[in-house]
Amino acid sequence: MSSYRPALVVREHAAGVRLHLGSVAHGDGLSLQEAADDLVRRVLIIATAFRTSGFSVPREVAHDVAALSFLYELDEIAAAGGDVRTRLFGA
Repeated sequence: MSSYRPALVVREHAAGVRLHLGSVAHGDGLSLQEAADDLVRRVLIIATAFRTSGFSVPREVAHDVAALSFLYELDEIAAAGGDVRTRLFGA
């Protein structure tokens, strides 16, 4: 397991909160918890598609080998029944 983790950035707006995970994905919600839940859902969709179906990654991420490895690692954790939140948020 690498120590790489894209930066997490929280942005508040009129409709709630947006939580960015580098250029990998973002999550939206009325609260930080909802935004985190949405981010986890989106990241796992991307990671699973990337790892299992030959999914083409977005151009912003394709050049970032560390980000691709991070997505692959998250999917491995989820596939083994683990909680990706620990790796994703460092909790």
